[in-house]
Amino acid sequence: MSVRAAGLARLIVIIVLGGLVGGLLGAGLSRAATKAVPNTVPGGFPVASDVRVAGDDAQTRMVIDLSQKIDARVFTLANPYRVVIDLPQVTFNLSPQAGEGSRGLIKAFRFGLMMTGGSRIVIDLARPAQVQRSYALDPANDQPARLVIDLAAVDRDTFMRNVAIENHQRDAAAPTAKPPAKSDSRPLIVLDPGHGGIDNGTKSTSGDLEKSIVLDFALLLRDKIEKAGKYRVVMTRSDDTFVALVDRVQFARSQQAALFMSIHADALPKGEGDAQGATIYTLSETASDAEAARLAETENRADVIAGVDLTAEPDDVADILIDLAQRETKTFSMQFARGLVDSMRPVARMHKNALKSAGFRVLKAPDIPSVLVELGYVSNKQDLKSLTSQDWRDHTSGAMLQAIDRFFAPRLAGGGRGAGQN
Repeated sequence: MSVRAAGLARLIVIIVLGGLVGGLLGAGLSRAATKAVPNTVPGGFPVASDVRVAGDDAQTRMVIDLSQKIDARVFTLANPYRVVIDLPQVTFNLSPQAGEGSRGLIKAFRFGLMMTGGSRIVIDLARPAQVQRSYALDPANDQPARLVIDLAAVDRDTFMRNVAIENHQRDAAAPTAKPPAKSDSRPLIVLDPGHGGIDNGTKSTSGDLEKSIVLDFALLLRDKIEKAGKYRVVMTRSDDTFVALVDRVQFARSQQAALFMSIHADALPKGEGDAQGATIYTLSETASDAEAARLAETENRADVIAGVDLTAEPDDVADILIDLAQRETKTFSMQFARGLVDSMRPVARMHKNALKSAGFRVLKAPDIPSVLVELGYVSNKQDLKSLTSQDWRDHTSGAMLQAIDRFFAPRLAGGGRGAGQN
């Protein structure tokens, strides 16, 4: 018997035994949770109560226990090697440590809400692999419904061919975005709360998550902008869902936005000292300092966390036209960023270098003035106290609205098309 056949035989025995004992730990089967499956949960969503992984570096199986049978869409991504499992909205009733261990072809996995009505599991692969089979099982013999994913090792060339085929199939099925209604001529502002869903962003020692902090702030800022009555405002996300970086930019462009504001909160890694205060970033291919470069690299990896493809770039405009548009856009972006720093300084503590630049992917719309606002550092106790303070959020969002008013004043007064033009 070959090594691969022997590995498959062991895998089949493990899974069969796991089903027979019904909840006992099968030989060689790692459990992600041991909680019972509730029949219903608030919202009526299916519940994932257990994840088990078995196999070796030739073939590996993942089994997910569910309260009801569900369908899944499974595909692979490269750089790094990943398998993505898209599901209807699921309540993950799993251990906090689920997914941290490695076995066979699976190095680690993570899970979370992607959007209202949709969840995602992302598997980090130890080496190139293909999805041999994926199927759902009905509950039977007192056993829960199950989703089964079988992986098999392949060489890199085969893996890359599979990714190319899957990308083509997804592109062909992608819906075309509808252009916005043009009955309202007020400038449109897009607010972009960073992270969300499967991507938590930074985390304070007390457990406060960046994705929640920035969403709360952005919702308050949205309400202030709407109340002003001079602008339209939309958000890339208004709840705890994940939005890919390229989708945030494309959404702003499809809406013909006049200003794009991405809202974040930073944190210094342990052992790298302390930093405090808000920072305003504009786009530059060359970072203004090492800290700006670090932050841009970290933020640009958000799509890897959620398993999406980072290679998509806008191709609807020729490179030379993009370059010309970006020159003017960068001027407007810098103008707004400087005004934002001036407005925030009286009410919010600012970083010692409050205006910086770096290659943030989310700022790369060639025709929309864009800034990324780091509200503060969740790793700093004083900043965290401010970030979670209603009074601080109220004053700081008010200062941002003042900066928006000054930026658009020339356009609103003269009726010109160039946002912020004098």
